[in-house]
Amino acid sequence: MKSAVEKLSDTRVKLTVTVDFDELSGELDQAYRTIAQQVQIPGFRPGKAPRQLIDARFGRGPILEQVVNDIVPVRFQQAVNEENLNPLGQPSITDTKIEDKDFVEFVAEFDVRPEFEVPDFSEISVEVPAVEVSDEDVDADIDQLRDRFAEEKTTKRKLKTDDIAVISLEASIDGEDVEDLAEDKLHYRVGEGGLFPGLDTALRGLKAGEDNEFESKLDFDSYEGKTANVKVTVHETKERALPKLDDEFVQEASELDTVDELREQTRRRLEERRKTQQASTLRDEVLKKALEATEFPLPEGVIDEQVANQHQQLLGQLANDEASLNSTLEQAGIEREEFDKEQRENAEQAVRTQLFLDALAEREEPEVSQQDLNDHILFTAQSYGMDPYTFVQQLNQSGQMANLYADVRRGKALAAAICRTSAKDENGKDVDPKEFFGEEDEQGDTAAEEAAAAEEKNED
Repeated sequence: MKSAVEKLSDTRVKLTVTVDFDELSGELDQAYRTIAQQVQIPGFRPGKAPRQLIDARFGRGPILEQVVNDIVPVRFQQAVNEENLNPLGQPSITDTKIEDKDFVEFVAEFDVRPEFEVPDFSEISVEVPAVEVSDEDVDADIDQLRDRFAEEKTTKRKLKTDDIAVISLEASIDGEDVEDLAEDKLHYRVGEGGLFPGLDTALRGLKAGEDNEFESKLDFDSYEGKTANVKVTVHETKERALPKLDDEFVQEASELDTVDELREQTRRRLEERRKTQQASTLRDEVLKKALEATEFPLPEGVIDEQVANQHQQLLGQLANDEASLNSTLEQAGIEREEFDKEQRENAEQAVRTQLFLDALAEREEPEVSQQDLNDHILFTAQSYGMDPYTFVQQLNQSGQMANLYADVRRGKALAAAICRTSAKDENGKDVDPKEFFGEEDEQGDTAAEEAAAAEEKNED
């Protein structure tokens, strides 16, 4: 087999592959067997007709066509490996040429990853949020726990934020009552939102037995963009009384015994949460700076394919109705041209990030063990709310397991590179990236998994 590469641009090549017939004996044998199984020739059972009879009856055309169909995927991959190419997307096969008993030749055009230098991560420095938990933060978090155990007590005073109002609602649009917007004896917490815009403002200051009217521009379902006249009537007002914070409450609401233990546990949990946020910010900022320091052209074909896939997924949620998509955008006040531009920019960013991480992975050459892959499968399945076994089955059926492996490899490569960066928090305190991304650190393994999972969702 011979192959030749012609560079069409920095991101696209033409590959010509020529295979002598001397190398095709196996493919020819298989082609005759396949054709023999598909045709019926009197006097011969399926698959038993001799070659000469098949040639006499049907000519060599079907045989040669079958040979080409069989060899193109295999010989294409072989040529790609020999030429050290990095195909992106599906190749376009053109100019297939067959000279019987001499050679078969085909031409493939496809996008390739552009060549570029990955920056020196040791020169990257970022700032991240400080891990600080105040007494007020602890109190606020504990108050959320107390709120879940709060009791409602009837009041006679004016409503304020967080009070419970038992209300009825009537709504009309252009003077016509809208029954499906009406509510009767609804328990509503002032300030929670989610019903009519403007309702919270209309309720504050009202007492039981009072009502108020207001205009509300609706933003849901088929009423989106319409203005309704809404009347709210208050039947009863209640306040939420938080339980006293004492040891008895702590024992009822948790597995702990004392208020001091609850405060200590809450502080540790908030600190861990903010450490996780710090690690996430560290990763995002490092990747952002690395991308800013790296310029390379993007393969337009890959971007076009990603935009088309995103568009098709979106249409799939709208019964493949383009008019429905346009109507949805119009109701949201979004111009179609603006929407398409944003979709393409998102695709460009996703492709740029993946190409960069692939190049980084080639430089770092991280090892991906079966345990790494299993951990990432479990992590990703949980993030999608799926059973891991079902998730693996779907990956195998869709041929996506290799992509998952690549995600893990990218994540480990980025984690290793981040360990060479420097970071300070917003107070000027040094932050050690290895605390989160070091290979021997359990937290680092989790961070690497999150990095890979984030990249996978970007691609999706």
